[in-house]
Amino acid sequence: MTEGHSAASGTDWTGHPIVVAGIGADGWSGLGDNVRRAIGECDVVFGSPRQLALLPASEVEHVPWPTPLLPALPELFARNAGRRVGVLASGDPMFYGIGVTLARRFGPAALRVFPQPSSASLACARLGWPLAETAVVSVVARPLPTVLPELSESRRILVLSEDETTPSRIAELLRDNGFGASTLTVLEQLGGPTEHLRTGPAATWPHPPGDPLNIVAIDCRADPGTRRDTRLPGLADTAFAGDGQLTKAEVRALTVTALAPTPGEMLWDIGGGSGSIAIEWCRTHPLCRAVTFERLPARREQIATNIGALGVPGITIRGEVRSELAEETITAPDAIFLGGGLTQDGMFERCWQRLRPGGRLVANAVTAESEALLLDWSARFGGTLRKFQIYRGEPLGGFTAWRPHLPVAQWIVRKPAGRRSADR
Repeated sequence: MTEGHSAASGTDWTGHPIVVAGIGADGWSGLGDNVRRAIGECDVVFGSPRQLALLPASEVEHVPWPTPLLPALPELFARNAGRRVGVLASGDPMFYGIGVTLARRFGPAALRVFPQPSSASLACARLGWPLAETAVVSVVARPLPTVLPELSESRRILVLSEDETTPSRIAELLRDNGFGASTLTVLEQLGGPTEHLRTGPAATWPHPPGDPLNIVAIDCRADPGTRRDTRLPGLADTAFAGDGQLTKAEVRALTVTALAPTPGEMLWDIGGGSGSIAIEWCRTHPLCRAVTFERLPARREQIATNIGALGVPGITIRGEVRSELAEETITAPDAIFLGGGLTQDGMFERCWQRLRPGGRLVANAVTAESEALLLDWSARFGGTLRKFQIYRGEPLGGFTAWRPHLPVAQWIVRKPAGRRSADR
């Protein structure tokens, strides 16, 4: 139910503080007196039909959430601005819950939040796992491959399920991606009287769909020969499908490091090719986002394939960059990788103008003409120039020879704070 990660400026709630109450599978009996009293003082309470059914009969109006929820929120709350409003959430409202959405929309001061233990806390308590060391991924209204970047040998992961089909779909995902040896534990109705656990190997998951209210625990074990993919930049070239238009692993690692991603930032990847730079950027943290621009339809298709295979749904694929940048609706980037179209007239100027003040731009060049542009831009805007050449050992008869790749010139520059123009 949560929205994007950016901070909210919403302060348009002038009514009574909105009561946001977490409720567990144990229902009304599991709530403290202060939470019961706060809910009882409301004129209207919103929640899912399952949550509302846990409340006792009273004079309080019970209203199920509309579908889809997010587009309906502004009108729904505007219509009830003069009433005492309550909202029910599962467990902790600030843990992937509606409380996060409301805090961003109306501001923290507009809410009175009463949390219960989250499903992750309850799951770790049952399993004996350290919560602080356990990765948590939500696939509620999110693509299932979002789980993939978290997979690694001996890792423990909790997946917040969308419904009763999620466990079997996770088992299939693990089998298809070299982690069939992992053990799954499905924890249903945690904290309630019908709490139930089911365990089995992902490779031969034996259980039919169960309760829709569940969380899936994965004890990761890689199958023999599984490629080692991490969140660090520099995935093997074989991780990417495509026509060979690919920034090679060594250069990719140096490039993503130069772009310096931090959680929540937006990248523009100009000349996407296989999408490798945008994908590696987004794998560094689940909150990182990217827009990749690629003019060829076939390559846009291969970028989409790689996005799904490597579990980074936070990438938007756009067409030819000059026509796309005519739309002012594209979110301004925190960083830009200029890997294609360097020699197109005005390309750098367009990118530099749209880059956020304080943002980073990294440009790679492999031809003499594009390298000359880097030298010119460096003289005008400063930054750092470097050049490297990668050699890989390859068979030559019965021996090994060092095969050189094309040398790459790289320019790294930070846009001064407060400047949005390409003029200096």
